[in-house]
Amino acid sequence: MAHNTAETALGAVVIAAAAGFLWFALQGEGRGLVGGAAAYEVTAQFRSVEGVGVGTDVRLAGVKVGTVTGITLDPTTFRAATRLAVRQGIALPEDSAALISSEGLLGGNFVELVPGGSDFMLRPGDEILDTQGAVSLITLLLRFVAGDS
Repeated sequence: MAHNTAETALGAVVIAAAAGFLWFALQGEGRGLVGGAAAYEVTAQFRSVEGVGVGTDVRLAGVKVGTVTGITLDPTTFRAATRLAVRQGIALPEDSAALISSEGLLGGNFVELVPGGSDFMLRPGDEILDTQGAVSLITLLLRFVAGDS
């Protein structure tokens, strides 16, 4: 009988741990930013979003200010239409740029926002027009080896 009590207690601990992991996983789901901070959405179209997916960080001066919330292919321009959720209170000038940057040779990619100098700010739903897509490391190495500039 004692054997069954120990197994039951262990089973309860396993179920409680699984429930904790599930709760933790669902906390960030569908919120756009860590901690559920309020955000507004802007769009940007990139030639290539290699290494970027939904949930990828959006950073300004190295600080996470948002996440990528959606990526679709625009069938008319053949560019990647990307939706970015930016934390409320971060006012971006309308001539800001969005580029896909790498954390290093083996690191992942993220979307970097570079603020412009305009007096007018982006509003929810606006598009960032100045974009630079991902640069392939393999392509750069092949150009270097081939001597192309």
